[in-house]
Order: sequence, then structure tokens, then C-alpha cells
Amino acid sequence: MSEWPLVEIAIIIVTTGAIWVGSNWLEGASSKLAIHYDLPPVVQGGIIAAIGSSFPELASVIFAALAGSFGLGAGGIVGSAIFNILVIPALAVVFSGSSISASRTLVHKETLFYMISILVLFLTFSMSLIYNPMNGSLNDSLSGELTRPMVLFPLGVYLLYLFMQWQDTTEYTGEVESNSISPLKQWGLLGAGLLIILVAVERLVHAVIVIGDLVGTPEFLWGAVVVAAATSLPDALVSIQAADREHDVASIANVLGSNTFDLLVVIPIGVLLTGSAVIDFSVTAPLMGCLVAATALLFVTLRTRLALTLYEAYLLLIAYAVFVAWVMAEALSVINLLPS
Repeated sequence: MSEWPLVEIAIIIVTTGAIWVGSNWLEGASSKLAIHYDLPPVVQGGIIAAIGSSFPELASVIFAALAGSFGLGAGGIVGSAIFNILVIPALAVVFSGSSISASRTLVHKETLFYMISILVLFLTFSMSLIYNPMNGSLNDSLSGELTRPMVLFPLGVYLLYLFMQWQDTTEYTGEVESNSISPLKQWGLLGAGLLIILVAVERLVHAVIVIGDLVGTPEFLWGAVVVAAATSLPDALVSIQAADREHDVASIANVLGSNTFDLLVVIPIGVLLTGSAVIDFSVTAPLMGCLVAATALLFVTLRTRLALTLYEAYLLLIAYAVFVAWVMAEALSVINLLPS
């Protein structure tokens, strides 16, 4: 048994390298396809790269739902969203070595629509408590059953998001930089990158969970922090590479677009597969509150001078460190703000 942790650590190192390669292909192919089809940067980051880099979260929710642990998958999504909002933009600034700029469209449309997405998901969760409350124990009184018809609401809101992005493509006038781009080749690289990311992250998450079980760390800690961070690696790598190539708008748009897809599409897909899911509000409400606070902090830092500076990046990292410290304290029963 003593050899198993070393094997899992080796798997983590190998899969991290594979994710880096897959993310390189993903970001490069999506960038060239956006140029070929003359798409605005916000659409490139908000849809093409965002949905692609959200595949690990989608896979984790599907695997968790099929295994009867939808709550773990949904908690990982919310934890991943908090990681994306606070850590990824900050790392993009730190690794690029300079501030990253944000357009008014990005701040006023993408960020605000993402805040609406959070409220839509929380309203959907609330429907489970209003219409299908769980009766029995004290904890059950704070739980509700989420059904398939209920998750059609966030899916419909995501269709509205796609409509807004489609309108941007009709209004955008750009210049095709090169006619030498082969769309078939780039779509192939995009698909290969997604496949590498999907397989590598599945193995990475599995290795992290195995180590957590061997060490005896509570499952909540690994789900909300470690697993969430692991599934967010493609988002981080895509955004850092985009910022390093001075594609600032696409870098931030990828984060917001990925989170919007996770909340409005990934979680509903898990419910559609299983038929229903139990939502525990004693855990969900505080985590959603943290997500709202993280999004508001990112909005304020982006809106000031329409740029994210190095000092603001460190502020985001400190905020995430506080969140991790709180989750660890809850998992280890140092504090008990979460009733369950």
C-alpha cells in the first residue's frame, strides 16, 4: 500500500503534462478558427474555448451522477467556479507580467450575465425546496428534490446567452488575417485537444481522490477545493496562454463563458441523466453566497480602469486563500458554520 501514493503522484504529474498539451491545441485551434470565421474575441473566449475547457467539469458531473453522488459533482462545479473567478484571472496577470485589459462589453455584458446565471441556478435550486421539500430529519428540512422539468429553466437561459453571442457575431466587423488556415485541420486539433483533456483530467481527478482516501482527508475538502481546482486546469492554461499572447479579452471571456456553461448546462445535464437530485441548502446556500461575492469582487476589479492590475490579482488570490482556509476548517470541524 505504501507504493500507491507514489503511483498516484506520478499519474498526477503525467496527466498535468497531458492537460498542458491538450490545452495548447485547444487554445491554438480555437484562436485560428475564430480568425477563419471572423468571430469577435469575446465569442472566441466565451463559447468556443469556454465550452471546450468545461469538458472536465461536464465529465465529473456525469460520472458522479451515474455513481449516485450528484451532490459531490455539483459541489465540485461551484468550487470550480470560485477557483475560475478568483485564481485564473490573477494567474493570467502574474504569468503575463503585466495588467490585462477588459472591454466594456466584457464587463457590462459577460460579467453581469454571469451574475444573472448564478441567480438563475440558485432560483432553480430554490424550486426544489419549494415544490419538492424533503421531509424527515432536521437536515432534510433544508433539502429539496430537483427534477428534470426544473432544470429546463437554466437551459433556456443559456439559449438566451447563445442568442446574445450570435448577435455579436452579426454586428462584428473584423479582418481575416490569413487565408492559409485549414479549418478541417484546426477542428481536428480542437477535437484531439478535447479528448486529451477529457481523459487526462478523469485520471487526474481519480488520482487525487485515491490520495485523499489514503490520507483520510474528508471528501468535502477534496470535492470543493482539490477536485475543483484539478478540473479547472484546462481553463487556467487556456486563459494564461491567451493572456500571454495578448488576447486579454479572450482570456477573461473564457473564464466567464466557462462558468456560465458549467452553471446553466453542466449541472442540468447531471439532473437530466439521473432524473432527480437532492439539493442540501445548508451547504448550497453558503457556497453560492461565496460565488456571488467572488464574482462581485472580479467585477469591481475589472471595472476600475477597465483592467486587472498586479495588485488586484494578488487581492483575488488572497480572497481564494481565505475561501480555502474556510473550507478546510469546515472539513476538519474546526468551525461549524455549515449545519450539515
